[in-house]
Formats: sequence, C-alpha cells, structure tokens
Amino acid sequence: MKKISTLLLLGFLSMNLAAQKMTKDKKELIAAVEKHKENLIQISDSIWAMAETAFEESGSADLLADYAEKNGMTVTRGVANIPTAFIATYGSGKPVISVLGEFDALPGLSQNTVPNKDPRIDGAPGHGCGHNMFGAASLGAAIAIKEQIEAGNIKGTVKFLGTPAEEKFFGKVWMVEAGLWDDVDVNVSWHPSAEIEADVQSGLSLVDFIVEFYGQAAHASADPWNGRSASDALELYTTGINYYREHIMPTSRIHYHIQDGGQVVNVVPDYARLWVRVRDPKRKVMLPTYERVKAMAEGAAIMANVDYKISLVSGIYETLVNRAGGEIMQNNLELLGPISYTDEETEYGKAIQRATGKPEVGMDGAIHPLKETEELPGGGSTDVGDVSWNVPNINLGVTVAPKGTPWHSWAVVACGGMSIGHKGMIHAAKAMGMTMLDLFENPKLLEKVKEEYKTRKGDEKYEAMIDGPPPIPGKK
Repeated sequence: MKKISTLLLLGFLSMNLAAQKMTKDKKELIAAVEKHKENLIQISDSIWAMAETAFEESGSADLLADYAEKNGMTVTRGVANIPTAFIATYGSGKPVISVLGEFDALPGLSQNTVPNKDPRIDGAPGHGCGHNMFGAASLGAAIAIKEQIEAGNIKGTVKFLGTPAEEKFFGKVWMVEAGLWDDVDVNVSWHPSAEIEADVQSGLSLVDFIVEFYGQAAHASADPWNGRSASDALELYTTGINYYREHIMPTSRIHYHIQDGGQVVNVVPDYARLWVRVRDPKRKVMLPTYERVKAMAEGAAIMANVDYKISLVSGIYETLVNRAGGEIMQNNLELLGPISYTDEETEYGKAIQRATGKPEVGMDGAIHPLKETEELPGGGSTDVGDVSWNVPNINLGVTVAPKGTPWHSWAVVACGGMSIGHKGMIHAAKAMGMTMLDLFENPKLLEKVKEEYKTRKGDEKYEAMIDGPPPIPGKK
C-alpha cells in the first residue's frame, strides 16, 4: 500500500512540476546569484589555492563565513566543537531550509589550471573533489534566498552550514550529534560531478578505525629472539583481511592504509599502525563485516605474541534518497537549461581526457533525466548520509570536469580553478536556490518531501558512529 501511495505521490508531483514556469521570484533569485557571481568565483578560487585538508580549513571557513556575515547573515563559528565548522542563518520561523557547504581538500593532488599533470606545489593538497566550488555555490544559494526573505517575497529561515572534513573524518557526524539540523525541515545539497542531474542515488555506508600493534623491540640480527614484532602482526592482519575479501558480500569493500610498519630494517619493530575502512550500500550489512574484521586483529596479535588496540575514528550511513525532492530539483534544472562551453573549454576538457586515457568527448553540459533509484549502488560514501537520516535531503550533481575523467585526481583540480568549474558552480547555486524557493513558497511540496522521508526512514533509529570528540589536529 505504501509503495502505491508513493507512486501516486510521484505522479502527482511530476504533473504539478511539469506545469511550472520560470516565475518572477525565480528570475529575481537567478539575478541575485549573478550579482554575487564574481565574488563567489573569487572565494572559490581562493579556497582552491589554499587547498586546506580535514579540520585544518581555517582560511577557507573564514572566507565563507565572512562573506555570509558581510551579506547580513548571522554567523556562529566553531560549532560542534569543530573550529572550522560554522552556521550562517537569516530569517525567522518556519519553514527552515538548510544548505550544505564543504571546503576540504585532498592530500597530494596539487595541480595548476592546465590540462596535463603539473603540480602547483609538489606533494601539496588539491581540491580533487571540487569542494572549493561546493561551499561557494551553496553559500550563493543561501544568500540569494536571504535576499528573497529580506524583500518580503517569502517567509521562514535559511541556514547555511559550513561542514568541514568530509574527505577524511566526516565532520557532519559530530554536527548532527550537536543537533544542528534539529529545527530544519528540509536540507539541500550538491556535489561537483561530470554531468548534471538531480541525484536520487544512495551511497555506501562505512566505518573507519585504527588498529595498533605493540610488541618488543630488539636487534634484528644479534638477538631477534628477544623481539616481538608489531609489523609481523600487521602483516598477518592484512593477510587475513585479503583472504577474507573472497567471503564478504559482493557489494562490500575493505580498504586499509599502513601508517607505520617500523622505521629501520635492523630493529624488530615494537609498534605498527594501520587505518582500516569497511563499506557497503547497507549499514546493516556493513556492521557484521566490521565486527569480523575487528576480531581478526586479535588473531593476528595472538600469532605474533603482541598486544593490540582498536580505535574507532567514525562511521557514516548510506544516503537516504528522496525522490519527491529529486523531482523538484529536476524541474528547476530543466527550467535553467544546459551549460554551454566555449571551443577553448571543450578542447581543454578533451586534452584532460587525452592525458588520462579516456575517450575525447569533451564536456557534458546537458540536463540528464531523473534516473531510477538503484537498490545497491556502487560508488563512494559521504557524511551527507548522516544528515539525510535526520532530515529530508535533496541532492544535485553539476558538471565541473570532463566526462569520464578520474575523480579524486589532478584532472578535477585542473578544472576547479578555471572557467569550467566556475560555470558549474554558478549553475548549482541557481538550481539549489530555485529548489529552496519552491519549498518556501509551496507548503504542499514541502510536506510531500517530508512524508517520503518518514516513509523511507521507517522505524530506523539513527545512531551516530563516533566515540569521543572530533579528532582536531593538535588538540587532545
């Protein structure tokens, strides 16, 4: 019965949205984004150049928070005990519509704005996931909505959340625990992509944990019998993980990164450490695998006659899809139309594809139709999932890089600081702002989004997967 009701609901929404046109308020909102365009590009480019990593994005956070404050929003900094997390709000009362902004970079991806691998600074970070554009576009949408509230065209509250450390520690989990979405009716988000679409796919749940082994140091040649090797335990543990891969669900993933396997060859190492990650599209499948992988550390420690310690970093949920919200976003994308590229931008995209061994098809600025939601999607993970289990979430992808090129690579960084990235960022700001405007102006649409969220969530009780305060660098 619930399935039939959902289909009827989506059919109603499709007919209702198809009849919509570009309204006066939406035209004004688009004009507001255009008014802020050069400043948003400047902010994005500055964040691109700073390329600050997880929980160290102080300059990036300040740029966004300062611009929100300059434009009349009330800013609260250092929320959820995270120095680089902040909230910017405007308005009063209901509805409360929030929008997310990320701004952390990835290690080792520094790159100039050229279509071949060419680091700006060898070994330095870079925005290989486009987060320099993420925060700037979302803030642009929030400020455009603020101006609509200020003009008296709509009533309610807009809330921009500056959310750090998505790439490593998943800062939103601590922000959710701090109750920062408790008063929010609907959340809107986007992510840089290689195509434009209202995103109605989930992601993978995951858990991150650190495994440490403690042994006894000794001379590796003179008296190795007096040593108990922590690195032996590490190797036994990773061997166990690799044999276990055959026996997990095909949808699951296990990753690890050896952070310390000993320092010199002539010492039996008394310490070893690795970072382990377990993923699956369904948290209920991921959790038993996680427990098994944890148990294997004890076995490795027993075999190597060493001690061990497991420390939870954080875990995140898969994203709870909201197709009713996706329909609203899709309509606004179609109202906006495609992104067009110059001959130079198209050739730039093809050059990147050529350099990364991909078909030279150039840029994809078309508006893709709303896809069917996959039951078991592949792909990556995001702490937006934790937000989506606490408030209805509407997500969007917009082109900022050439089709088919590797993500989390220099190729995305190369586009994020020039016109290809700029165009996608401004397009995203407009689409999100228009969707937020629909939610402010149409209580029935807002309620349909909230109803689907309640149906999909069902009886699931959200439990944050953290153990202690956020791991701020240099802070105990």
